[in-house]
Amino acid sequence: MIMNEPMPTYYFDIKDGVPVRDKAGLELVSDGAAIAHSKDLADKVRREKPKGHPELQIVVIEESGREVHREQIYLTRPEHR
Repeated sequence: MIMNEPMPTYYFDIKDGVPVRDKAGLELVSDGAAIAHSKDLADKVRREKPKGHPELQIVVIEESGREVHREQIYLTRPEHR
């Protein structure tokens, strides 16, 4: 990336069917940095709320609208009884 070139903005939408849009976004240097941030966000959600909807995920969207990554928040499925 050229030094004076602006960093792309990435959006971190929360989705479990109907998305909750990230309106602010975050400027990061690369797709890899955005993916790492989504993993950190998922860890934070799991710490704050240990149980949740099994399909909840963070969808990383680059400013052009390109989907970069989907990070599953809850890694295990609930037990069936």
